[in-house]
Amino acid sequence: MPILSYLNFDGNCREALEFYRSVFDGEYMMIMTFGEAPDDIGLADSDKDKIMHATLMIGDGAIMASDTATGFGPPLVTGNNFSLNYPTQSKEETDELFAKMSEGGTVTMPLEDQFWGSYFGACTDKFGINWQFNYEMPRE
Repeated sequence: MPILSYLNFDGNCREALEFYRSVFDGEYMMIMTFGEAPDDIGLADSDKDKIMHATLMIGDGAIMASDTATGFGPPLVTGNNFSLNYPTQSKEETDELFAKMSEGGTVTMPLEDQFWGSYFGACTDKFGINWQFNYEMPRE
């Protein structure tokens, strides 16, 4: 599985992805708004229509993207509004790679089972590059 780019936007994720879709004739694999998340993540009502996660297939690749939301992750700063996403094949591989990549860097979201069905975490490596590690857990 290739490393994927993950883009962050400040409220205009849907508009940006629609633009990319029109340019590349892409197809959405998934779009989820913050309003579809559990209520206990503590979002402002004004953020509920923002994109929490989207995957846009373009040719043989994909762009994943989201908006920022108040109280959910760091605020967007132009220049750090992207991450490299590495899809893993097991929790063990995820733990191993995450530990190596975050050594000397900063864990921005510890690895945890997420409500969307993935084992997921994020870090910034010692060179300032943002990484996400994502293991899609098998569906029961």
